[in-house]
Amino acid sequence: MNVTDAAYDTVHEYPGGSESLAPRMSKGMSAATLRAKVNPNTDRNLLSLQEADELMGKAGDYRILHALAAAHGFVLQRVDAPDSGSMIGALLTAAAGHGDLSQVIAEALADGKVTPNEADEIGRVCAQVQAAIAQVGQHADAAAERGGV
Repeated sequence: MNVTDAAYDTVHEYPGGSESLAPRMSKGMSAATLRAKVNPNTDRNLLSLQEADELMGKAGDYRILHALAAAHGFVLQRVDAPDSGSMIGALLTAAAGHGDLSQVIAEALADGKVTPNEADEIGRVCAQVQAAIAQVGQHADAAAERGGV
């Protein structure tokens, strides 16, 4: 999905569409203006970066962000800030994830070929491992802010 389609879908698939989403925007945007900004058939009155950011936050829909990342060869994985646990616990979770990834890859390679479903599973587990590793870093940042472990 491209960024333009993602913006259009974000607005039009929001419950109540532009009529209920536009008034929530900080600039008091009209529903017609919001529809025009995400209309893929026009190059006038486009959505700004700030408006796209606000739109994603208000709608709770991040397909614009994912489409932008995909257009540049990236994938995104939400990583929630640590609210409990420890850095060691996060490290152990990440290590277990590496083991899970190794298992999934071994199973995929067992017959000498990787199917599309196996590739999807490998990608899903890779994303989980990346998120777990990011949690270790977030625990380290939190510890540094606290001035201790």
